[in-house]
This record gives sequence, structure tokens and C-alpha cells, in this order.
Amino acid sequence: MTARTTHRLLKPLWITLAILFLIEAWLWDHLRPVVAAVVNVVPWGRVKVWLRAAIERLPPWAVLIVFVTPFLILVPVKFLEFWFLAHRQWIGAVITLVAAKLIGLGVAAFIFDVTRDKLLQMDWFRRLFEWVMWLRDWAHALVDPIKERLKRFLRMFSPRRAGRTFRLLRLIRRRTQAARAAAV
Repeated sequence: MTARTTHRLLKPLWITLAILFLIEAWLWDHLRPVVAAVVNVVPWGRVKVWLRAAIERLPPWAVLIVFVTPFLILVPVKFLEFWFLAHRQWIGAVITLVAAKLIGLGVAAFIFDVTRDKLLQMDWFRRLFEWVMWLRDWAHALVDPIKERLKRFLRMFSPRRAGRTFRLLRLIRRRTQAARAAAV
């Protein structure tokens, strides 16, 4: 198998991974303000000030523990998801999966905003963060042209153009059927 063939075969996999990564990034970006708004609803101004001050006093490795804690808290929820799946309770599994994803990403985004400066003081974490940002740019470069082509394709079915598009599709179908009938 040539390198070109391998590249062509793997491209759909890379595109799928890029799309999944961008969905996670989109959720991260859009859940952060939601969680911040929910946190702001609760009148615990002193607690938030204390939390920020406590994080400022902690060394970077301890802040890493604060950052990882929400992921560790969600581990039992992952077991619940597997239990639902094992018992073929699909609705419960989907609800648990979505709730855990939204809550986990939202809380992680909020905590990352609070802990970012301390975490970036660790060289390995800064390199990991830069790599994730590079990965995000790479995913956009891979997926954005596909999104643009899809938008152009879907524009054909807009209310103003849909009639003409369907007439064209009927014409193509008739010609294809006529060509098949002539070949038989």
C-alpha cells in the first residue's frame, strides 16, 4: 500500500477525530459562561474571593489537584453510564452521558479559568496546553473547508433556490434512468 493510499484511507478518520475535538472545544467555550452565570447566581461572593485567594497561595502542583478533582468526581457517573448500557437502558445511559459531559466540561472550564495562571507555570502543562491549542487550529484547518462546502450545498435548498434545485435533481434522475434503460 502506498503512502498516498494510506493517506486517503485515513483522511475520514482524521476528519472524524477533528470534528469530535471541535465539538468538545465548542462545548468548552460555550459552557464556561453558563457555569459562570450559574456560579454568579449563588450569593457566595466571599467564598469565590476566598477560593481565588487560596488558589493564588497554592503551588502549581497543588493547583493541578484542584483542576483534576472534577474529573475524579465524575468517575462514579461513568460507572453508572456503563451500568445503564449493560442493562440496555439506553435513555438512562444517554441522559447520564450528556449530563456528565455538560456538567464536567462546564465545571472544568470554570476551574481552569481560575487555575490557568498557576497551571501554566509548569513547563509540561504549558507545552500540553500549547499542543492542544495547535491541535484546535489543525482541526479547524481540516474541518472548515468541509463546513464551507456543506453550507454551499445546503444553500441550494434554501426557500428561494429549492424549486430550481429539485427540478435539476428530477432532470438528473430522469436522464440517469433513461441511460440505464438504453443500456439494457
